[in-house]
Amino acid sequence: MAPSADDEGFLHNGSGNAARVVIVGAGPSGLMLACNLARFGIKTTILDEQNDKTSTGRADGIQPKTIETLKQLRLADSLLREGARVYDICFWESTDDGPLHRTGRKVHYPDHLVGATDPYILLAHQGMLEDVFIQDMAARGLAVTRNTRYLSCSRVPSSNRLCVSYQDLASGSIKDIQADYLVGCDGAKSQVRQSIPDARLEGARTNESWGVLDGVIETDFPDLWSKVAVRSHTVGSILWIPRERNMTRLYVQLSSIDGDAVDKTMVTAEYVMERARAAMHPYRLAWSSIEWFGNYVVGQRVCNHFADPQLQTFIAGDAGHCHSALAAQGANTSMHDTFNLAWKLNLVIRGLAKPSLLSTYEEERQKIANDLIAFDVGHCKAFSQGDEALARNFDENIRFISGIGAEYEAGVLTKVDVDESNAHQGLRPGALLLPSRVTRYIDANPVDIQLDIPFCGQFRIYLVVPDVITAKPFLSALCTGLDTFLQRLSSVADRSYLEMPRGVAHSDTFLSPQRYAAVSQLATLALVTATPKSAFEVHDLPVPLQHSRWTVYLDDVGSPGCINKWAGSLTNDEAAVVNVRPDGYVGSVGWWTCAGDAAVGERAARWVEDYYCDVLM
Repeated sequence: MAPSADDEGFLHNGSGNAARVVIVGAGPSGLMLACNLARFGIKTTILDEQNDKTSTGRADGIQPKTIETLKQLRLADSLLREGARVYDICFWESTDDGPLHRTGRKVHYPDHLVGATDPYILLAHQGMLEDVFIQDMAARGLAVTRNTRYLSCSRVPSSNRLCVSYQDLASGSIKDIQADYLVGCDGAKSQVRQSIPDARLEGARTNESWGVLDGVIETDFPDLWSKVAVRSHTVGSILWIPRERNMTRLYVQLSSIDGDAVDKTMVTAEYVMERARAAMHPYRLAWSSIEWFGNYVVGQRVCNHFADPQLQTFIAGDAGHCHSALAAQGANTSMHDTFNLAWKLNLVIRGLAKPSLLSTYEEERQKIANDLIAFDVGHCKAFSQGDEALARNFDENIRFISGIGAEYEAGVLTKVDVDESNAHQGLRPGALLLPSRVTRYIDANPVDIQLDIPFCGQFRIYLVVPDVITAKPFLSALCTGLDTFLQRLSSVADRSYLEMPRGVAHSDTFLSPQRYAAVSQLATLALVTATPKSAFEVHDLPVPLQHSRWTVYLDDVGSPGCINKWAGSLTNDEAAVVNVRPDGYVGSVGWWTCAGDAAVGERAARWVEDYYCDVLM
């Protein structure tokens, strides 16, 4: 168990400086982690060499799954308001026999393949995204410690803590800070990675080079405001991306995968512009302004270790995986690395989860990183092979590109019930909770069920019953069992949150997070039913569900409904129970027949308890 909040050595170490977690790097992955830890109330220090947030360029594409995550964090509004949205992709090609022409147009995220609530890419430069996190952190009393360079990490002999050394670049002085955990979000050349024994990036570094330009373009090209993949028979490939503030980003291929390395001294903005003009002939292409220019060589590598053996040092983002920028995966995957890590650190630091929970971070995120590299290798090849290959590559990988298809394998957090796994179609452990519209019982508001419960670091337990009247004995027995189990755990959680309160901002008064901790600080209980509102009252439900009145949902919006999407065609005599992890991934799904039998409800309660007993203390 981690040291308690009032541990004397934690608050008063030799330098007078301490934190639970030290984060190195204030890009999207580092800020996602810092923002969530600040919300959880975990004392955090975040170090960064830069003197300010990113002002232009860098990562710019926010995928549907990341939009969903930002919505659950209630941080998406300004980005949705100010960013550009791309719903389609066009394919253009020139050949020896014909000039540049459009060969096809596709919906970027077809509903039948992806099923995203927000079926588009949201385009906003990296600094806009960083600013959203920075402002939320500031509202909770956390700021980035800038002009600081991470130097090294060592173990404190008298404790189980780390001593993190860094340099104040303004004064040149060396400072130390003690911490329980160190997380390197410091890019492909990560210095923190060196603190993990035998950690190294493995994979290929190619000669493929791309130039990147952000600016306002003047052109007669008709698809300026769509995402466009261009294949020129003389020049190579170009990817067009509409951007905020009337800008367009161009990725211009300077050499292919099998081509010779490009002389970096040649790679100027003017050179890249000339390549683009040649590829887009006969269309006119001119820039009235250029905001940012960059150049990168494609490397496709994954680190062999994402954590040290003691599970105190971790890496995330580009420190753990490198790839091309063509499919807008870098910042998205990086933020989901630390979104995964944040809630696990919170539970372990509070002594609410077994320290071994942190081992699942490497297991899960390294798997996603390897999936990403496998996809990226094929995606880059497809760019060089022409429109048909590229369109096929999009179709085959579109769920993964969106983030919706990034899935975890079976493990302690994602359990497949062998006896029941093939009984119904719908939710799967290791996959994300499927989006669906329902009506919130208490105020008749139609809501997206996967987003309605805000991210507070809690698990979610959904009781899915088509008919609450028929299922009353089942629900009563299940809720009695859950209440006994959760109250035992919740007494420890309550003490922890009393000693280390959550980081509170003024905006939380509108969120009313207490609604979702009515039963427990560890898990939110929810009910999904097809029973009409007129057929039952909240006080007809078992007491734990009465306390959870803000998470009682009616499956009466759209077709197919939520119950059908999640659990297939349940009869009135059947029920499903879904354990959902704090990050929105399904942990386990159980199906139960004879919902009128209290004994079945008791079995269901033991099934739920078994899931959490393997994770929580």
